[in-house]
Amino acid sequence: QVQLVQSGGGLVQSGGSLRLSCAASGRIFSINFMGWYRQAPGKQRELVAAVTSGGSTNYADSVKGRFTISRDNAKNTVYLQMNSLKPEDTAVYYCHVVDRRVASFFDYWGQGTQVTVFS
Repeated sequence: QVQLVQSGGGLVQSGGSLRLSCAASGRIFSINFMGWYRQAPGKQRELVAAVTSGGSTNYADSVKGRFTISRDNAKNTVYLQMNSLKPEDTAVYYCHVVDRRVASFFDYWGQGTQVTVFS
């Protein structure tokens, strides 16, 4: 089993910054994918940003140029630096990790952390 522990988040004024962290621990084989999703009230969960084991990144159009995802493979940790935050970024943010074990993939989710941006 792999456990994910998220940290960061909170309340910030529009235009401010926050940094989220997600650390994976436990029986890790080879983390293939690390990403951040968010879910606002009444909306579906959506992908915010993702990074592969090779370092390739992908961002939702709504956060491009404002958010940066990064990972520390030695620490099995993924980060999300969020700058120029807007009220529409308000949501619960979840980290998502895919652990590859030979030919099988297992995905894990963090506990979620609230990000609230006020104008």
